Amino acid sequence: MQQPLAYRMRPQKIQDVVGQQDLVGPGKIINRMVKAKTLSSMILYGPPGTGKTSIASAIAGSTKYAFRKLNAATDSKKDLQVVAEEAKMSGTVVLLLDEIHRLDKTKQDFLLPLLESGRIILIGATTENPYININPAIRSRTAIFQVHPLSPDDIKGAIDRALTDSENGLGKLSIQLDQTALNLLTTGTNGDLRSALNALELAANSTDPDDTGTIHIRLNDVEECLQKKLLGADKNGDAHYDVISAFQKSIRGSDANAALHYAARLIEAGDVNSLTRRLMVIAYEDIGLANPSLCARTVTAVQAVDKLGFPEGRIPLADIIIELCISPKSNSGISAIDAAISDVKRGNFGEIPAYLKDAHYQGAKKLGHGINYQYPHDFPNDWVKQQYLPDKIKNANYYHPKTNGKYETAFANQYQKIQGAQRGNQK
Repeated sequence: MQQPLAYRMRPQKIQDVVGQQDLVGPGKIINRMVKAKTLSSMILYGPPGTGKTSIASAIAGSTKYAFRKLNAATDSKKDLQVVAEEAKMSGTVVLLLDEIHRLDKTKQDFLLPLLESGRIILIGATTENPYININPAIRSRTAIFQVHPLSPDDIKGAIDRALTDSENGLGKLSIQLDQTALNLLTTGTNGDLRSALNALELAANSTDPDDTGTIHIRLNDVEECLQKKLLGADKNGDAHYDVISAFQKSIRGSDANAALHYAARLIEAGDVNSLTRRLMVIAYEDIGLANPSLCARTVTAVQAVDKLGFPEGRIPLADIIIELCISPKSNSGISAIDAAISDVKRGNFGEIPAYLKDAHYQGAKKLGHGINYQYPHDFPNDWVKQQYLPDKIKNANYYHPKTNGKYETAFANQYQKIQGAQRGNQK
């Protein structure tokens, strides 16, 4: 069975790696490791199709070490033992361990001594942030390198090489690739070379040659063959969190066009759940008291999306995103609760005033609980001067109102009025 084009075109030398020149270029860290033949274990993390496996393969090819590939999720401890035995016989094995973030404790405990002895040079590959998702014991024994989506020029160079390589590529075929089709291959996969090469091969194999034997690949051929993963919002990788982050920051910065763009990425990636959840977070975190009714409308819009489904669900999404962007903003609510939580975490709290303690049980009065509590609804305007904070922090002030909208401006005036009256009661 013939291997896919992306597999056949995998580099065998470090000089052939596509992109990632900040790691493998002349004088850069991985290039220096290979040149000095002093390899150390490492973790490569980044989006799919950006060269993690290629770098590992090229390292092994450039150093002439045996190269093995396993998957941390699906391969067993027994598979690791086979690699370990081979390492004992050959001296050193370069092991590419895919999905290393899913390495369980049993496999990890087996692997750690082999890393320390140098018998296995581990190259872990993951789409998830290793500082968050990989066990510290593994992280402490590896160098961590981030790989980035390839540029259109990088992908174009790899496609040109695949079209001319008669041994591993498509060079034995007479292929005419339209410029528009090439442009889509280089830009339509968001830096994922594997997807670009696989789409090119599918187009070549599924397009009938003309009378001269030439396979003419046009734009519509590539459009049909290219798996649509256009905008890098992979739900299992860092790109997902980057898009979510950019989405929230665009709304916070009142840029409706940018917010709609990032929302479109999430929609096209099929990740509407993350989009709607983040919208509710944004409403309460970034708009908050500046426009409280908008927070409620955001929840209603999310419910509408759930009821409508797609494509109609995009309409309430668009409306609420635009309104969130142009609305006045305030983070005073989240700032207030974070300040209060910070005080509690530092142990900066005191005894609850006895008159505020629960008095709805027999014997409470004997403890002095609830005595002399003043019920605000028994007073004019439903308010009475009374201390609610413990004595130790009776002057704490967590909420600092803003005046970015008419609602919080009104809240601020009332808050200051109440605070002033309350402080007048304290000694």
